Amino acid sequence: MDTMIVTGGAGFIGCNFVRYALAHTVAHVVVVDKLTYAGSLRSLDDIAQDPRFAFIHADIGDRRTIEEVFTRYHPTAVVNFAAETHVDRSIDDSRPFVDTNVVGTVELLEATRKFMGTLERTDRARFRFLHISTDEVYGTLGESGCFVETTPYAPNSPYAASKAAADHFVRAYHETYSLPTLITNCSNNYGPYQFPEKLIPLMLLNAIEGKPLPVYGDGGHIRDWLYVEDHCAGILLVLQQGQIGEKYNLGGGGECTNLQVLERLCFHLEMCFPAASNPMLQRQGLTSYDRLKTFVQDRPGHDRRYAIDATKIR
Repeated sequence: MDTMIVTGGAGFIGCNFVRYALAHTVAHVVVVDKLTYAGSLRSLDDIAQDPRFAFIHADIGDRRTIEEVFTRYHPTAVVNFAAETHVDRSIDDSRPFVDTNVVGTVELLEATRKFMGTLERTDRARFRFLHISTDEVYGTLGESGCFVETTPYAPNSPYAASKAAADHFVRAYHETYSLPTLITNCSNNYGPYQFPEKLIPLMLLNAIEGKPLPVYGDGGHIRDWLYVEDHCAGILLVLQQGQIGEKYNLGGGGECTNLQVLERLCFHLEMCFPAASNPMLQRQGLTSYDRLKTFVQDRPGHDRRYAIDATKIR
């Protein structure tokens, strides 16, 4: 039976993929996660007793431990979600992003390369290394057009630069060592288990607690939104049918400005938990969640628009 090693599998997208893989394949799934602030075993509670699931508390940058994991579980695939992902944090301090996203990915690639050297030819032919990346590596778009797989990289934040570097290393290991790599670049995800520093959960929690809803700049920055389970379906499709050495863009075709997202959240929150009955707003004399909107100074290097052309995977 196949075994996947899923790094970063206790994080937002990773834990959703683990759940999706267990439901849609017969493979064993081994999660390797460092459990930093954005990763939690609670996100895996409902599958913790599944006989096809295992968890290893480890850092992908610890090559010796990763090599031991390979030896113990003999995987047929590695799916690398492990990453620092929050742009604001990368602006404050880029070093953790270099350590995890760049150095960690290289260490994981090296451990994989060593492991593949131990495999028989038929097992090498089946093995896959899938690296999960972001559309932010491409930089920013104008008012029209979409990112395609051949769009030149032009990262504008330390986070995006670290992911771009990791993508380049993954590609280089395929070209130099014939490592059977695949890369996916996705648009903004939303869904269950997302850490509340991200836009949608942050705004929902702030609204319920009667806190300001901070909007960068004029709120006109556009993102292409993708539901996390749809993203997981695309990842599994690439893992099973993708062409070795290729990259695939995964997007939802759901472009919205940040302000539009916030307005929709306020609208639906009003239906579920009316502001008039929320004591946190009552104390402030507010009768609408929309009144919590607060425009703040734009962040440095803030890309204006992302949009994915997902024709290749479709």
